[in-house]
Amino acid sequence: MTQHPVLVPELDLPGTPIMLSAWLAAVGDRIVEGDRVAEILCGPATVDLESPATGILAEQLAAVDDVLAVGQSIGIVASRE
Repeated sequence: MTQHPVLVPELDLPGTPIMLSAWLAAVGDRIVEGDRVAEILCGPATVDLESPATGILAEQLAAVDDVLAVGQSIGIVASRE
């Protein structure tokens, strides 16, 4: 199986904390590339994080309310590619 990280994107709000606000998929859920899997908050903005691949959400590496860093992997999508 190939593992694809769900990464926190670079946002245009330097110095503003980024926080995981919700998981929209549970570990074991089958997801399609582009599906929304989580939401993050950055100041007043809510940003959807999309699945980088089709497969299953194999791991959640961050919890709701965790403070995140740009480029941090918050989850793993496993695929048969």
